[in-house]
Amino acid sequence: MEKGHYTYMLRCADNTIYSGYAVDPDARLEAHNSGKGAKYTRARRPVKLVYYEKFENKGDALRREIEFKKLSRAEKEKLINSFKM
Repeated sequence: MEKGHYTYMLRCADNTIYSGYAVDPDARLEAHNSGKGAKYTRARRPVKLVYYEKFENKGDALRREIEFKKLSRAEKEKLINSFKM
């Protein structure tokens, strides 16, 4: 995946959903799975990238990350289920 500003969601091994921001989602996924990502995902590996959106700038991506974190589980699942990777 090309570098840019991304907001993404991961499905953790315990079936929880983690939301984050990255410039390089592939590298960030690798960091999460190697235990060097967020503290939340360290105990919930392996994680799988299940959704992402690309933005023109960091500010927009970070605002969207905040929106992701406010979504209900059902709303997150709806986004994930509608996403084509």
